[in-house]
Amino acid sequence: MVTGNEDWRNDATAALFDAVISLGSREEAAHFFRDLCTRRELEEMSQRWAVARKLAVGLPYREIAAETGVSTATIVRINQWLRHGTGGYQQMLDKLEIGQEK
Repeated sequence: MVTGNEDWRNDATAALFDAVISLGSREEAAHFFRDLCTRRELEEMSQRWAVARKLAVGLPYREIAAETGVSTATIVRINQWLRHGTGGYQQMLDKLEIGQEK
């Protein structure tokens, strides 16, 4: 897990995370994130999460690129964060039981 520079953590990010965890439904999340983010930012975050989910189930990079429109270079970067990041991707994949044998 990456433990390097944590200067992005501050009162503003804490307040944002508190707001996110207080969201009670998909609809509330949709309204909040649409007001918070540009359409492009939402698309990029959605694509990153789609890539992480596809990596978790073992799809090859080229197939992920074809399905998502994300470049293989970006897929490599997302895979690096999935494997060597702070564990956030993996925690959510585990929570949602994505990529786990059932």
